[in-house]
Formats: sequence, structure tokens, C-alpha cells
Amino acid sequence: MAATNGTTKIPQTGTRSELLPSISAFLKKFPDLHLGGRGDFHDERSHHLEVFGIHNIPKDKIHPIHRVEHTAIPGPHGTIPLRVLYPTSGEEHRAKSQAGALIYFHGGGYTVGSVDEFENGLRLLAEKSGVQVYAVEYRLAPEHHYPVQLDEYDAVIDALQGQFGQQRGVQHVLGGGDSAGGNMTAAVTLRRKDNGKKPLVAQILLYPEARVPFDTPAAVENNSGFYLECNGIFSFADHYLPRGVPPSNRYISPGMQAVKDLQGQPPAAIYTSGFDPLRDVGVEYASKLQQAGNQVVWRHYDGMTHGWLQMTAWSADAVSAVGDVALDIHRLTYGGA
Repeated sequence: MAATNGTTKIPQTGTRSELLPSISAFLKKFPDLHLGGRGDFHDERSHHLEVFGIHNIPKDKIHPIHRVEHTAIPGPHGTIPLRVLYPTSGEEHRAKSQAGALIYFHGGGYTVGSVDEFENGLRLLAEKSGVQVYAVEYRLAPEHHYPVQLDEYDAVIDALQGQFGQQRGVQHVLGGGDSAGGNMTAAVTLRRKDNGKKPLVAQILLYPEARVPFDTPAAVENNSGFYLECNGIFSFADHYLPRGVPPSNRYISPGMQAVKDLQGQPPAAIYTSGFDPLRDVGVEYASKLQQAGNQVVWRHYDGMTHGWLQMTAWSADAVSAVGDVALDIHRLTYGGA
């Protein structure tokens, strides 16, 4: 694993070594599980739920959590369901009204995925970080296009920065997401700055789709066969983008923006994987944020593939990587070494 705490210059592209045995074993166990494959996206939705849904994971592989709350808030496009994960490790902070809250927008190309499929990994993240996790059941594309999802993200941030958060002992509000969720986290962070709204404490980006990876070494090396199908990313982008909004839009492709236009952002923690077609666009975005003068923690796992947050029931390497994310979240939220 390569890592930088913000003092080492971040490169423009990432590397890969050998696929870790635990990740290779997962891919062999589920050979028909693809994200962005040639099949219908409705089939991908159901297949992902069959594999990753917390109700389908073996009971002894489900990570413990202090309490789960199913709730919702009103949003600009209707009710926004939330699943709140309260860790035992965060109860002291909550009792003092000093808790951290991580808003989490899951990945899946804006099109596939549900909170059910991410709860297990997020439970682990919550307990190891001491931060409450607010997993958002946002409206999916293609039924709902940009900017619906960012509007909902904004609404959840506003709620947690206000009375809704105060009622749950929240003082520090972070935003996070993986893949398309990382894209939306980066985008909403930029949009809040542009609109003069209260910023997030930090942005946590797991293998983010900072832009469409059509011109990177990773798009060639990892084009197919490593869970996320690179060419399928284009269909996901088509699902998300309404006609008339260019892919270069600031809130669609944060990674395409000039360095000078990325200044003044909250601290970022960015995680990339060697066998991921999104590898290089994530590294590039981390580098740009750093060049713009922002605080950036970057960790690169050169033997991992896309989607390891969801693989903790099968991979000790995935558990370890989530532990790294949790440590960074704890530091960004509560300080300390």
C-alpha cells in the first residue's frame, strides 16, 4: 500500500502489482457479478442485492453495531430514507453532543445499489471510526437524473448541520462515498462552496469516479474482468446525465477542472485500487486537490480491485482497508495522531 499524509507529492497515475489472493478468491466465487456488464442494469440491481444484501450475508460475517435507526427526512424531490448506524465507540461523543456524522452516498454507477448492500461494510467503518454513518437511499438513475441526487445530498447535509443533527448529538458533518458516490461527494462539496453554504468537515472518497476514465492507463489495464467493467461506465454516465449537460460540467466531472478552480476545499481522504478502471482518475483528482493547496490524504492499494467496501465478509484485506479509512475519518473528525 502506498500512502501519503499530505506532505509527499501525489502522482498523476497509479500502479498495480498482483491481485491479492482474497480479492481473487472473491471474484472466482462470484464470476457472474459485474458492475457495468453487458446485461440489463435491472438484473445487476437484483444480483448485487443477492450477493451483498445484508440479509443474504452469512450471520457470522455480519459486523456488529450498537444500534441501527431507520428514519427519513423531507427532501426537494420527496422523502429521503436514511439508515443511521450508531457505533458503540461513538457513544461518549454522542452523549456530549460532539459526535461526528458521515453522510454516505453509495456507489453503483448512479444506477445500481442500495443501502442494504453497503450496510455491512459501513457498520465496520462506523465502529472503527467512532463516527455515526448516515447511509442515504438516494434516488437512482436513469429514473432520476442529475441534479436530483446532489439536491438530496445537500438536503441531508443541511439537516445534519441543523436540528436533525443536534437531536442525535452531531457536531461534525463529513461527506463520503465510493465510485459514483465519491463523484457526488466531490461534486456537492464544490457546489456548496460555489453557493456559499456551510462546508463539510471533510470529504471521504473511495475509488471515486472523479471523471469518465476514457484516456487513462487504468482504463486499458483494467478494462474488463475485475468486477467493474470500464466500458460500462459510459452507460452509467448516460443514465445520470440529462441531455444538454456536458460531461465536463463542474459538478459532473470534478476531476476535469483546472487546479485553480479546486482551491479552498475541505480536507480530502482519497482511496484508489490498482486493479480498478477508475484508479487513475482518482489519483489524478487527489493530485489536483493537493496542487490546489488543499489537505489531502491519499492511500493506494495496488493489489485491490474496485468495490472492496462491500467485500469485508469475504476478504481480510478489505477489512484492513476499511480500517485505514476509519482511522483517517477519526483523525479528521476528532483530531489526534
